[in-house]
Amino acid sequence: MARILFEPIGEEIDCAEDETILDASFRQGYSLVHGCRAGQCSACKCYLLEGEVSLKTYSTFALSESESEQGYTLLCRAMPDDDDITVELLHFDPDNYKAEHEIQDGRAVVESVRDLTHDISEVVLRVLEPAGFAFAPGHFVDLHVPGSDERRSFSMANLPGDGRLELIVKRYPGGRISGLLDGGALAAGDELGFTGPYGTFRLRENDRPMLMIAGGSGMAPQLALLRQIADEGIERPVRFFYGARTRDDLFLLDELAALSVRISDLRFVPVLSEEEWDGEQGFVHDAVARYLDGGELGEDVEAYLCGPPPMVEAATEMLVDGRGIDAAQVHFDKFTTSVAVGDQEATT
Repeated sequence: MARILFEPIGEEIDCAEDETILDASFRQGYSLVHGCRAGQCSACKCYLLEGEVSLKTYSTFALSESESEQGYTLLCRAMPDDDDITVELLHFDPDNYKAEHEIQDGRAVVESVRDLTHDISEVVLRVLEPAGFAFAPGHFVDLHVPGSDERRSFSMANLPGDGRLELIVKRYPGGRISGLLDGGALAAGDELGFTGPYGTFRLRENDRPMLMIAGGSGMAPQLALLRQIADEGIERPVRFFYGARTRDDLFLLDELAALSVRISDLRFVPVLSEEEWDGEQGFVHDAVARYLDGGELGEDVEAYLCGPPPMVEAATEMLVDGRGIDAAQVHFDKFTTSVAVGDQEATT
């Protein structure tokens, strides 16, 4: 059993030789910054100060060869080779690195499935066990792929408390979960196993204006935060920019309009990249930059980004490098694509 020391927070955990450092941290009640947990998004990138690790398969998009040679590693892929390892966390929340809810295995039954667009579906699950399964707005769960040991991650769009998990799933041909939706192989009444909750994406308690940016199924955790803001009567300016290709790729517009009534200063701004219309056009991060140029929201904002890694990376660069916004005020959930043989799936 290896000893893992996390700096600069000064916390230690034990890690078995057959588990990743990130999985070991989950097991011992920590929720360090992470994303896909498959070595594709770079959210858990850190620096190895002491000791050696072996890395499970990962994408060079998340960790380049030069970064690996310099001592950087990925918590979700790193398995200990030495008894004593010291890791410098590059991204962490000093006040919220302990897990709020215990990660548990559970069972759920599909309550409903409906198409939201030509390639995005809503899947609502009713939790059978454990009783009282709890999560926070912004969290996600792993769904167990039927008949295999594989899992796929999906964020909840609903608030906790009613025993349901409302998921927004982007469908891919051959996807291990999403592919079941196209052929009707996953339908109301079917049971699924799940594990969770996971995630560090959550609403920060301060008075800064909120800047939300999303694309694709990244709508889910943003919708959860908006519902939380509405339910708790939080009064902060909120600007939600959503990137899509065409008008046919927009969804839940009635829900967002209803939230705009309940939230005192919410504005939803769809941005289309492949269709001309009277609204915002181009890449969503460019539309946000144009909006910030107007000065209405100011520069001291709290930013929440959810969607494909290129979108998140571009928006982060625009905000931090281009606008000088403190990186600690930029929170993200990267929705990567899991790829196996003949398999592609959007995962948080």
